[in-house]
Amino acid sequence: MKAIVSIHDCMPETMDKIQHILQWLKDRNIPPVTILVSPGKDWTENHLQLLKEYVQEGYTLAAHGWHHHTQPKKILHRIHSLIISKNVAEHLDLNQEGILELLNKSYQWFIQQKLPPPELYVPPAWALGAVDKKILCKTLFKQIEVTRGLIHISSGKKPKLQTLPLTGYEADSPFRANFLSRWNQFQQNQAQIKSLPLRISIHPYDLELPIAEQLERQINSVGTFLNYSDLS
Repeated sequence: MKAIVSIHDCMPETMDKIQHILQWLKDRNIPPVTILVSPGKDWTENHLQLLKEYVQEGYTLAAHGWHHHTQPKKILHRIHSLIISKNVAEHLDLNQEGILELLNKSYQWFIQQKLPPPELYVPPAWALGAVDKKILCKTLFKQIEVTRGLIHISSGKKPKLQTLPLTGYEADSPFRANFLSRWNQFQQNQAQIKSLPLRISIHPYDLELPIAEQLERQINSVGTFLNYSDLS
């Protein structure tokens, strides 16, 4: 099985957890993965230096929202928050212009910090919001990841969705543990049946949560690790 591994929610307050996950992956001979960075946090020079060191070690940085936090106001957003995203799906409070502004602000932050411009953008909770694909062409990102898969963006062409299976391990309640363990197994089966890369997403506290063993089993079942750029 092939897989792409991403580490979510890289921000100053999670850096210790991120480093622990990176070491956990190294111990299992997993090549450098993609780290999802939320720019709108209180980044210190020491934290930024760590990001630069990750790049030197071969890790890829991607943009992951801005604040990675919101207070849901709309009814559908509140429902989404209760069932899926809690309070992180900041796109769902924005209109198209606000989403485009957030995307571009997130991209520019990397340039301002003298970090490699990211090709990939992942909205928090994979919730891109109500945005026309024509709007996405106004960003500088080449790929945007959503729940269903990967949106490829190229100049002069209509954005195209590549459907890919996805796993997650944020099992911080009995309901989520039960649901995610079943979901993850189904997604792995789909990856194997359809010969598709499995997107394995790791959040900062996943190694401490109830289905960490499933994460390890699924990581160990991967024969080839890919990068997002391999799918462009």
